Amino acid sequence: MTQDKPAILALENGSVFKGTAFGAIKTVVGEAVFNTSMTGYQEIITDPSYFGQIVTLTTPQIGNYGINQFDKESSGPKIRGLVIRELSPITSSWRSEKTLDEYLKEHDVPGIEGVDTRGITLAVRKAGVMKCCLSTEGISSEEAVRLAREWNGLEGIDCPKEVTCKSIYEFNPKEENITPFTVEGTHLAKQRPPRPKFHIVAFDFGMKQSILKRLANHGFRITVVPADTTAETVKNINPDGIFLSNGPGDPAALTYAHQTVRQLMNDFPIFGICLGHQIITHALGATTFKLKFGHRGGNHPVKNLFTDKVSITAQNHGYATKAEELERGEGIVTEINLNDKTVSGLKHRILPIFSVQYHPEAAPGPNDADSLFEDFYSLIKNSKEV
Repeated sequence: MTQDKPAILALENGSVFKGTAFGAIKTVVGEAVFNTSMTGYQEIITDPSYFGQIVTLTTPQIGNYGINQFDKESSGPKIRGLVIRELSPITSSWRSEKTLDEYLKEHDVPGIEGVDTRGITLAVRKAGVMKCCLSTEGISSEEAVRLAREWNGLEGIDCPKEVTCKSIYEFNPKEENITPFTVEGTHLAKQRPPRPKFHIVAFDFGMKQSILKRLANHGFRITVVPADTTAETVKNINPDGIFLSNGPGDPAALTYAHQTVRQLMNDFPIFGICLGHQIITHALGATTFKLKFGHRGGNHPVKNLFTDKVSITAQNHGYATKAEELERGEGIVTEINLNDKTVSGLKHRILPIFSVQYHPEAAPGPNDADSLFEDFYSLIKNSKEV
């Protein structure tokens, strides 16, 4: 860690936070967001849904269990920069392979510590998501504010094209890589994934690796396709079902994806999460709107309106479905976020299509939402029997 290197975070409203640099020596601009999760910083850093964003973590100390090759959600960090209160001076975990500081340096991502993360979070909550600048190069406050204000932002930008896979591929993991991690000797250690029975196409809009692992663990054979794959290509693959992944950015900008889903809706069971949920929203003729500061954390309560069950979910998104537009058309709201009553789940009135506005694979509950993968499996099975 660079103990004596100054760093600065500037928000577009003129607020400036000064601290100490770690990670790469660099100046970046992005969207200021915060995440309230108490663990999982490596998963957050490597989640493609954070593309273009500078993330503030509200947990006071970060980096205490280091970085390992198994917990990453993609090829490397997808955030623009990292903001924390304190970087742990030691790394203590038998799974650790390197420090957070080393990892960010390796991937050219700057970080700032020693700042008032509570103050930053309150500023974003009050004013909403803002453009910001993070610099570890010693630039002035005035320059940092100027760079933040001059950045164009992410609205209307096709972000998934920056993080999607480049070509179609088969997800063929080793069994030990998709079995849930647990301490040896517990009952989960004995569970083996079922032999794949159904073949699905998974659209990669910025998909986390853990999603693919959970799908495989529930008995799916998976063909992963890029975000802009056409309906004709999918029909030629002839899968049993379709999965729409999470991803970054403004769902309204992905008109090609809306059209593709419309062209596939009558032919395949479909399950979407996060950005995939929002794409289904648009495909059904409804729209989305930008939340003031988004939902990002591992403690969001979601209520199922049909069963009254409340699940604790992991969420990471900045947009939400307009419920009244959805229900005027072909959709039904199935779940709501209990914090603000926004839509957290939907289904088609007739077709085998459903989606959720959270991450069922992230397991903060820890397994409250895992049944959604079983629901998808059953949906495909039932469609085969009709």
